[in-house]
Amino acid sequence: MKFSESWLRSFVDPACSGQEFSHLLTMAGLEVEEEETVAPAFSRVVVAEVVSVDRHPNADRLSLCRVDVGAGELLQIVCGAPNVVAGSKVPCALVGADLPGGLQIRLSKVRGIESFGMLCSARELGITDDASGLLLLDTAAAVGDDLRHHLDLDDRVLTLKLTPNRADCLSLEGVAREVAALTGAPATSIQAEEVPVGIATERAVFLDAPAACPRYCGRVIAGVDAAAATPSWMRRRLERSGLRPISALVDITNYVMLELGQPLHAFDNQRLAGAVHARMAQAGETIKLLNEQTVELQSDILLIADERRPLAMAGVMGGEDSGITLATTELFLEAAFFAPEAIAGRARRYGFVSDAAHRFERGVDFAATRRALERATRLVIDICGGQAGPVSEALASLPQRLPVRLRPRRVRKVLGLDLSPERIDELFRRLGLSFVRDADDFVVTPPSYRFDIEIEEDLIEEIVRLHGYDNIPAALPRAALSMLPQSEQTRPAARVRQMLTDCGYQEVINFAFVEEAWERDLAGNDRVIRLANPIASQLSVMRSSLFGGLLANVATNLKRRQSRVRVFETGRCFLRDPLGGPVAGFRQPWKLAALAYGAALPEQWGCAARNVDYFDVKGDLELLLTPRVARFEVAEHPALHPGRSARVLVDGQAIGFIGELHPQWQQKYDLPLAPVLFEVDLDPVERARLPQYVEGSRQPVVIRDVAIVVDHALELQLLLDALSADRPAIVSDIRLFDVYVGRGVEAGKKSLAFRIVMQDTHRTLLEAEVDAAMQQLVTYLQQAFGARLRV
Repeated sequence: MKFSESWLRSFVDPACSGQEFSHLLTMAGLEVEEEETVAPAFSRVVVAEVVSVDRHPNADRLSLCRVDVGAGELLQIVCGAPNVVAGSKVPCALVGADLPGGLQIRLSKVRGIESFGMLCSARELGITDDASGLLLLDTAAAVGDDLRHHLDLDDRVLTLKLTPNRADCLSLEGVAREVAALTGAPATSIQAEEVPVGIATERAVFLDAPAACPRYCGRVIAGVDAAAATPSWMRRRLERSGLRPISALVDITNYVMLELGQPLHAFDNQRLAGAVHARMAQAGETIKLLNEQTVELQSDILLIADERRPLAMAGVMGGEDSGITLATTELFLEAAFFAPEAIAGRARRYGFVSDAAHRFERGVDFAATRRALERATRLVIDICGGQAGPVSEALASLPQRLPVRLRPRRVRKVLGLDLSPERIDELFRRLGLSFVRDADDFVVTPPSYRFDIEIEEDLIEEIVRLHGYDNIPAALPRAALSMLPQSEQTRPAARVRQMLTDCGYQEVINFAFVEEAWERDLAGNDRVIRLANPIASQLSVMRSSLFGGLLANVATNLKRRQSRVRVFETGRCFLRDPLGGPVAGFRQPWKLAALAYGAALPEQWGCAARNVDYFDVKGDLELLLTPRVARFEVAEHPALHPGRSARVLVDGQAIGFIGELHPQWQQKYDLPLAPVLFEVDLDPVERARLPQYVEGSRQPVVIRDVAIVVDHALELQLLLDALSADRPAIVSDIRLFDVYVGRGVEAGKKSLAFRIVMQDTHRTLLEAEVDAAMQQLVTYLQQAFGARLRV
């Protein structure tokens, strides 16, 4: 909401300065987002009258003007503006004037002729960007009057950043009500008396969709002069409110909308056929709007139509075919109340916004519809002439304002303020709220313009706004604190993130909205969850995997010449689930994903450079799951290399996948190297085993190594599982430390070297026991897997 401070002060004029005024509004919840003066500083610029205009004797495009500035004698001024004419009143910068941009006016000669000042355009004074000619002033302006005073250029323009629930402050009258309540200064309201009926012409109106449009008023005004000039005071207020003056009739409807918050629309009455209907659109209907956009209407669009065709998208924008022009002599002026839910989102669906839709979808005062029509009618007749016909009004069930009960004890609990009933009574009266007392309670009936008051907390908010946030004492909270239990069998998500950070990864937070191609390529998801109203065309579906966002992070870093990337993310993914979930038909599991790209280690002299591989990331994941042991099974995933990927299992439960990016996607997403990624469910990662105390042995360990040759296709995990299940009691650990394929090992075979750790907690092992244990393991491998000792 943008307006000039002087216009607001014509409604209510509190005794506070400009800065205090802005602070007052901001602390009451009407944030002053921006404030600026109407024009930059300048001096010695007065209202002047051009008495005569002659050609410059030495220049074809210059004029020699005699100008009256109220000093008793005429000044000679050379001017090059094309619109300078005798009898016009224009700004004149006198000798010694300081203009915006550092320009100083001195006595000068222009093509040999002395010039005692300068006639100014709006751009030269910093008022607007119009440099097409001189700024023409009212013919009634007093010659010699200071221009800043005449045009009120010391006025300030305020821009309020209103919250969506405060639609009542989308008008000067609404803001004035707030200021009056905050300061106690008297506020004046617009007196819109009924305009006398001068003609009998009337157009019938009907409500075919009463739930969407419960009130519609309209009247015919005949004999208007649509080409009449908009008064300068109205143009000035509109311009300072961010609206461009168009024509008198359009400007009047915009002015009343800013003044009272009620959007209006004017139709050319001679272009209408029969009665006016407020109805829902029929599928396939089209309308060409005033912005020259032709739209195909859907069945939930509310229309204003005559007997032949749609006239306007109700509450959004009028149609071009029925709009007023400078040739209009008879208009049909409408004012209506449209239900917010019938207007909300309709303009955005078609890719535009309008001031009317912005107000109607938040809620307009349904009791002021007739008053706004009368106010606009009076302005039309005063400015454009004409006579008004009787008001045609159709009325259905208007919204009910249900009483809201306020309990003073609840106020004390929520605000921590002990406000007396008398103080609450005073605040409600200042707000203009109607209420009755029920013992200590207040039963408040919200006014028709306050759609935001529905529950008790809304009234508490009104109390604290008016009482003043600055007046709430700073009191330390008092509460009984107790130590919350923390199980050792769970690991907080913050700890998981810290562990990955310790491994050299950086956390990222990506949009949950992703490109549809990512879902198809990286998740193999053809049943995407599509957004009804995406924030951007490429972010049109909900993610079912975190891989897409991580790959986008890599691409962003590569564009900035960062060749080594380690990133991870925790977040929700969104999947369809016919069996249901927290939201019917959907699951939203928490996932953890990480990606490593580029060199395995930062550049250094201590070791040879190499790129990160599957086993580097696998080690990070195993560390993350410690002390639980993860298993890795060969498996395929749409995003991963089919020969370099695996399914991750913990306690026999599949929790995710790990592997290199598929070469196809590496090429498609233009990555020079293949990143290694993993994605697992977060919940299993957060679960930890309860530590079990084991007494440390004082006996020495015995370590033996054994190398065996097995088929190349045999999976290592099968060997480790078998050895762990059938190992002798003295064997405490079995680990692989070498894999060899090459000279000395026949084709189709591979050599695996294991380190066997043996120990007894109570005594020293005998050599014979060690040899027997090793023989038992080797024999088992030979029998179960056809292994042979490598010699």
